[in-house]
Amino acid sequence: MATETKTFADLGGVKGTAAPVPEAAPVRTQKLDKLGRAYATGKRKDAVARVWIKPGKGMITINKKDFKAYFARPVLQMLLQQPLNIANRATQYDIRVSVAGGGLSGQAGAVRHGISKALTYFEPDLRGVLKKQGFLTRDSRTVERKKYGRVKARKSFQFSKR
Repeated sequence: MATETKTFADLGGVKGTAAPVPEAAPVRTQKLDKLGRAYATGKRKDAVARVWIKPGKGMITINKKDFKAYFARPVLQMLLQQPLNIANRATQYDIRVSVAGGGLSGQAGAVRHGISKALTYFEPDLRGVLKKQGFLTRDSRTVERKKYGRVKARKSFQFSKR
């Protein structure tokens, strides 16, 4: 049977397994392609955005159009620029985006997600700032599928006893 320990001095002689040492946080490195660009994919609803970031003057091109021409609503334009404004990098990078699928709102969310991820690949130090704002989390909400025997996903036909 093990010896009884009653004081802290007795604990000095007790041998046991050491507590596991917590691992250090992973060291993030810059991820660039051969042309010096950072690439990331952003998703929202059914939209998928492919984003390339490189140092430049702050031009944002979406599907070969200026982002103000592609997203005419000011709310969607503001949504795209949020990660750049929070990181204070609005005029430091040229951004080229190819986006497909979904509607304009989903596409704007996908572009914002892609820009945020690409910024963290180009500058890993920005990860904490963008993660705190929730820009790196993929919004997984999608439209629920239509079920058989129903009008839509949950709405059913009017019930009549006759």
